[in-house]
Amino acid sequence: MVSGDTAALDDPVGESLRGPHARLGRRLGRAATYLPHVATFSAVPADADEADWACLARLLGPGAFADMFSCPALPPADWEPVFTLEGRQMILPAGSRPAALARGAAGTDVVALGPADVPEMLALVARTEPGPFRRGTRELGTYLGIREGGRLIAMAGERLRPPGWTEISAVCTAPEARGRGHAARLVDALVARVLARGDRPFLHVAEANTGAAALYERLGFVSRRRVTFRGFRTPDAG
Repeated sequence: MVSGDTAALDDPVGESLRGPHARLGRRLGRAATYLPHVATFSAVPADADEADWACLARLLGPGAFADMFSCPALPPADWEPVFTLEGRQMILPAGSRPAALARGAAGTDVVALGPADVPEMLALVARTEPGPFRRGTRELGTYLGIREGGRLIAMAGERLRPPGWTEISAVCTAPEARGRGHAARLVDALVARVLARGDRPFLHVAEANTGAAALYERLGFVSRRRVTFRGFRTPDAG
């Protein structure tokens, strides 16, 4: 376990939607959710009651998917479970700097990705499945990519933004381009940007993805806590 000013990381979705990402979400009472084209994540307080879940159901609509991320609260019995995934939250300790483990392959450069790159970003995500990513996810923060011969072969970006922190996410590399250090280069570049604006980087990784966890540890990240990711479906109308 890691000590420090990490309280905002206990509710990263809710803190993001109450803070830097408020313009990208919707709120009702103590419930909040991102706009559908941006992200699937929703939040209620850890001590959520029936009124909070009712507010979230109104925001999402009947029979809708509620990705509760790492929220520990459980919904009423008429919410249908969709998935459960064990993972961990990792942070870069205070005072750390990018590890710069990898040198770029010849003919590749780290580039910023913009609106025109979204179709390629979605195609890469479909091939590599790094986690939830929608057409508007790029609006959450900076996304960087690596191109080879003009083709996008790797990317990573910023997702949740609880105050003082920036989550690094969507780290993915095309299967034919793996093993060349692209993921390390991208994470290092994002870490440098996050630190330059005064935030600290954090990320989440599935427990089963031991290769990714090992990479992040080599880059200087340490485990803060274990989390359980859960998704549910709101009750049908009537």
